[in-house]
Amino acid sequence: MQNIITVTINPAIDVSTSVERLEPSIKLRCGPARRDAGGGGINVARVIRRLGGEVQAIFPAGGLPGEMLARLLEAEAVPTLAIPIAGETREDFTVLERSTGREYRFVLEGPELSWTEWSACLDSAIEPGDGPAIIVASGSLPPGVPADFHARLASNARTAGDRMVLDASGPALAAGLKAGVYLIKPNLRELKDLTGMPLDDDGERLAAAREIIARGGAELVALTLGEAGALLVAADRAWRAPALPIRPVSTVGAGDSFLAGMVHALAADRPIEDAFRLGMAAGSAALLSPGTGLCEAAEVERLLPMVAVSPV
Repeated sequence: MQNIITVTINPAIDVSTSVERLEPSIKLRCGPARRDAGGGGINVARVIRRLGGEVQAIFPAGGLPGEMLARLLEAEAVPTLAIPIAGETREDFTVLERSTGREYRFVLEGPELSWTEWSACLDSAIEPGDGPAIIVASGSLPPGVPADFHARLASNARTAGDRMVLDASGPALAAGLKAGVYLIKPNLRELKDLTGMPLDDDGERLAAAREIIARGGAELVALTLGEAGALLVAADRAWRAPALPIRPVSTVGAGDSFLAGMVHALAADRPIEDAFRLGMAAGSAALLSPGTGLCEAAEVERLLPMVAVSPV
């Protein structure tokens, strides 16, 4: 039985809509609005459930938006543990400009969490006696949460015999790597920022990932490259997967869907390359969903045979 826990310390209600053209200083008449439960780890949990996996989503929630967040997840049959907070859960919004096909994403900061609030999220992620788990920590850190939050979670996970998967950026990613995790999923910009290297080709990208692994920062590095596909690197092996020929409807949540596919397969003890293949199919399927819809299981199944994974 799978045992997957996602931790989203800065969740959101993701609102998506469309407008014919973005212009300043005038009222813009928008199309219908869609609202989804959001935040990196929550998106991962939503996709794992769609793929048939068992998962629990842990997150802080406050105010009416926090109540809506819990209801949206309940509607998708995602088991949750919501930690009550004094502040209000944030909202993010995405606007599609129909005349150009461009997507604009507006991300709010999130409520400030007290030590008691973020510590409760940290402590709730580790359940002694439940057997080995995969802990997925994904998304940004809100005000009040220390940059080493993910590092503390990684240390707790290692003590409990769990595997930690981290999708973060900047100081939070750097701190997590110092603690050591099982898998990281940076995109190319995040890996460039982390290493300070140009990473212009696969040779440089492979070397950067191997350096992280050699230092004990992670066992696996799954590097997403947008239109160029993705690269998965282990200590002694690596695989490359080109992007599928898809015209994106929306890019929101593609990385989260990719990570969810990988984690779902890894938790089922499937081979690493099979997990990579499922991640690619899930990430590609997300591109076909409008707004913050993420991937659908039927599209993942349809695209899976099209994914080509080859050793590097």
